[in-house]
Amino acid sequence: MSIFRNPFDPDQALHRGCSCGRHASQAEHDIALQAAQDRAVEGAVMRAIFPDDSQRRNFLRAVGAGTALAAISTFFPLGAAKEAFAQSGGKLEKQKLKVGFIPITCATPIIMAAPMGFYAKQGLDVEVVKTAGWAVIRDKTLNKEYDAAQMLTPMPLAIAMGVGASPVPMTAPAIENINGQAITLSIKHKDKRDPKQWKGFRFAVPFDYSMHNYLLRYYLAEHGVDPDTDVQIRAVPPPEMVANLRADNIDGFLGPDPMNQRAVYDGVGFIHLLSKEIWNNHPCCAFTASKEFISSMPNTYQALLKAILEATAYASKAEHRKEIAAAIAPANYLNQPLTVVEQILTGTYPDGLGGVKRDPARIDFDPFPYDSFAVWILTQMKRWGQVKGDIDYQKIAREVYLATDATRLMKEAGFTPPPSGSKKFTVMGKEFDPAQPEAYLKGFAIKRS
Repeated sequence: MSIFRNPFDPDQALHRGCSCGRHASQAEHDIALQAAQDRAVEGAVMRAIFPDDSQRRNFLRAVGAGTALAAISTFFPLGAAKEAFAQSGGKLEKQKLKVGFIPITCATPIIMAAPMGFYAKQGLDVEVVKTAGWAVIRDKTLNKEYDAAQMLTPMPLAIAMGVGASPVPMTAPAIENINGQAITLSIKHKDKRDPKQWKGFRFAVPFDYSMHNYLLRYYLAEHGVDPDTDVQIRAVPPPEMVANLRADNIDGFLGPDPMNQRAVYDGVGFIHLLSKEIWNNHPCCAFTASKEFISSMPNTYQALLKAILEATAYASKAEHRKEIAAAIAPANYLNQPLTVVEQILTGTYPDGLGGVKRDPARIDFDPFPYDSFAVWILTQMKRWGQVKGDIDYQKIAREVYLATDATRLMKEAGFTPPPSGSKKFTVMGKEFDPAQPEAYLKGFAIKRS
């Protein structure tokens, strides 16, 4: 179920007395807009004085927001700054942007926001750039060739922590999709549905730092299969997965759509299970931006994120899925048969074994970046030896997964965010409590850490 109330949907609008349709009168609209602008200025000043997130939070907890702003106003002209911001109208620092994406359905909000006008509505001229693989996405983002990008949800955590390279402050202010992946096996293995029969198999995942890698490893380990010794797992760019399956270079993959459904469409594979059967409503990809981009272009960042949020809200409604499929299927985006994309987005699809499944939540869209998502990912990074030693789970999660920013911007855009930035959830029957990550990690029989 969507958490959104979309103010641009006539069926959901609560008021019609102002230009945006969310307030009883234009005067009320203007007051709300001014309040939002004042909060933006106050937030920018606080971030400038306290660039470290934890120091800023500690200061605010100690003295309170009102006292803090009153103290700051004695040496910084907050009133003048607010007036200047209002006069500029929150002018975009940069209008022409490049946002990188991989041609998979996880990128639906980022892609559709271009042809369907969500970027233009925010005054942005965004070129969404189709990219070959995740390492290229990472490098082009870090080199500032892309202003922002789609990334796998573990990637901004790895980048911010400096795993394998120097750390770069990176953020994930919105989740692109939940669910939307599957384990697909070669059609020659259609009689091998028990994972214990998979010893010696060669699997592909999109990237080492990916939900696909962690979910596949989790699934195998829960069935007593050691993912490091009993099978081979290699990184393969999503657009190359079906070709590798056809060439018998791999026995299967846990990958993003449209690769799973395309393997069925081409008759070379079948869907063993959807990733939601491992963890329902798990995150997969994220909209990411560097902290430098956010701090140097706050108005542009806010406009870009609002466009993504509104596109995500639109995509979350089942009745829009066929329209979206038609917008993102063409060659410059997914480059897939429309039938394949419709089957994925609507959730009515052949499974490659002669059956037709119906699951409208096969892929869904909810942008909220829960801290607990990041904490779970960090436990798996540690479980499989990608990071060593002690981890300040909560600190890293808060600094990268900007739940506070998401809450504020969702409210300003007229949406209803969840009441908390953290939540418990269940993965293959085992509850995850984000407040007890080390206890969770110690409970696994198969692990490297």
